[in-house]
Amino acid sequence: MSSTTQLTTFLDLYTDLQNRVRVATGQTTTQTQAQRYINIALQDIALGFDYKMPWLERHAFIQARGPYTTGTITISQGSTSLVGASTLWNTADAFGVKNALDTGKLTIAGGLEVYEVAYAGVTSDTAITLKSPYTVSGGQAAASYIYFDDEYALASDFLRPIDYQIFAPALNINLIGRNEFRNRYPRRNIQGRPRVCCIIDDAFRGNTTPVRRVVFYPYPDTWYTIPYAYISSNLAVTSTGTEQAQLVNDTDEPKMPLRYRHCIVFHALNHWYRDKKDDARADAAKAEYTDIMLRIAADQEIGAPTHARLQPRTGAYTGVARHPYLRRGGRTVSINNTFDRFES
Repeated sequence: MSSTTQLTTFLDLYTDLQNRVRVATGQTTTQTQAQRYINIALQDIALGFDYKMPWLERHAFIQARGPYTTGTITISQGSTSLVGASTLWNTADAFGVKNALDTGKLTIAGGLEVYEVAYAGVTSDTAITLKSPYTVSGGQAAASYIYFDDEYALASDFLRPIDYQIFAPALNINLIGRNEFRNRYPRRNIQGRPRVCCIIDDAFRGNTTPVRRVVFYPYPDTWYTIPYAYISSNLAVTSTGTEQAQLVNDTDEPKMPLRYRHCIVFHALNHWYRDKKDDARADAAKAEYTDIMLRIAADQEIGAPTHARLQPRTGAYTGVARHPYLRRGGRTVSINNTFDRFES
């Protein structure tokens, strides 16, 4: 880039950082260090800033589905092997999703106990492995069952919700904490329109980071399209427009308006000086970074919130205040014909 233009690419950012700390550019060791500090700063900026960064806001939807009850099941007491008859658990539905998943749950023969499907537990159209053994004495043969999904995968780049109180405004589905959700709904065997949910990290399931999912209560009694908004964890974009979690190539750019990108350098500068035990310069860089972020937060153009005001309809109150003793029909209250004339 030109030396007179705003920082744009990954190369611009880490080169500017090296220039500010007065180290030689082109040296592998210091360049790698500068690149790491830039990526740390980019990730750190996205923490806890919520709605102030609309360029990271994304929208998605969950295709929630109703319970599946086709066929019958057989299971013995103490067994985790569920055998189906006329079931199509491993067959895809109209939306391309299998009728039973390893995050699904079942109630058996009208019982209240909820059994969870084990990870990779759907092995065929007629075989499911449960996480826990069946407890009812005598087992079940050719019994009815209800399979349902109350857990759904969130977008692969889901970092956090935009609103920590309402997950899906269109359906008025409230978002609550995990502990509160577990305590309030320990046995989720009721179906209906989802009213409340929580977000969980559902182990790793073959990934290096936890799989983020949302759990609804009640579980869906029919098909619902549930739209939601979230903050993306993809904070960078390649020169070809591909989103990614961090800056990798020299031509990559942070997903941040051009006018704000220099704040990344000041945050990285704070980390650089802090780790070098240069507290004075670290504090100066942090103060500059804080000032920039406060100005970003105050920028109405990027969606700074305006506080709601309660403004009641005062017309009726004003009329009563002006004529406190006026009744319907135009009659007034009078005590000895003197009270409303303020006479003694």
